[in-house]
Amino acid sequence: MDRREMLKVTTGGLILAAAGSTVFAAEKTKQPAAHQHQHEANKNQGLIDAAADSVKKGQACLGHGLWMLSQREYKDMAVCAMRVSDMVAACTAIEQLASYNSPNLVKMARVVMDICKDCEKECRKFEKDEEICKQTADSCVTCFNECKKIAA
Repeated sequence: MDRREMLKVTTGGLILAAAGSTVFAAEKTKQPAAHQHQHEANKNQGLIDAAADSVKKGQACLGHGLWMLSQREYKDMAVCAMRVSDMVAACTAIEQLASYNSPNLVKMARVVMDICKDCEKECRKFEKDEEICKQTADSCVTCFNECKKIAA
């Protein structure tokens, strides 16, 4: 038996052992193995959703902006791409912090508000010609408003 086969056997054994433990624990407590407790709704769900939407739209906007930059010299689009890149990073971070109600959430919300405002301002310059820029700007406004609820 070579190392690869040994690793497969060991991994398979560990998975079976873990599955067996879960079934045994569920049987012992007379509860279904799938899920033994319910979670409360996250009070920051609006912010989590808004941040995730901003990330998704921001990544699409950034991709479009980079494509436009590759086609011709478009200096204003470069500034927009930098603002969108900042927004994507900030919204990714606040989405994570909001998901577990970090003690730093309020401070981060204030920073994200500024970043979303800057991103929206740049994206508005292109919204008449580029639909994704309008969508990104609108998502920044939504995220800004959700952050404002947390930061207030």
